[in-house]
Amino acid sequence: MIKVFPRNVVRFAFLVLLQVLVLNNIQINGYINPYMYVLFIILLPFETPGWLVLVLSFLMGFSIDIFTKSIGIHTSATVFVGFVRPLVLSLIAPRDGYDAGSFPRVYYYGSFWFLKYAAVLIFAHHLFLFYVEIFRFTDFFHTLFRVVLSSIFSLVLVYISQFIIFRK
Repeated sequence: MIKVFPRNVVRFAFLVLLQVLVLNNIQINGYINPYMYVLFIILLPFETPGWLVLVLSFLMGFSIDIFTKSIGIHTSATVFVGFVRPLVLSLIAPRDGYDAGSFPRVYYYGSFWFLKYAAVLIFAHHLFLFYVEIFRFTDFFHTLFRVVLSSIFSLVLVYISQFIIFRK
């Protein structure tokens, strides 16, 4: 766990800066807003205790909220994802369970497993984020359309990052 700590600190800082400086400036017709900072929670090691996942999720969301001047929207969405993550991992676990020392990446468990895992967490994050942001159900289908498009775009970015950053 000690070896993983510096890598996660760098990943945390990189994803916050990428989100704040680059991805927050991308909005396609008001429907597609990529939120790649969720990748930090997705890539946390399997052995990470649940309380630590929640604390790190809080810190990630709080960092994004500080830079975007939103009032806890990202914090609540990332804590929700941190809360749901163990359930998702248990539902899509391989028959033999997760190997000790492995990480939730394409390299270890394949593209299909990673896409299922990342898609569920990204969709949950976006669903929570956009509905808390709008805070009404009068535009339910419009918001759902935004959730789906933004989730697909974010998932593509997260999937591509697996091949750019993590090579064999």
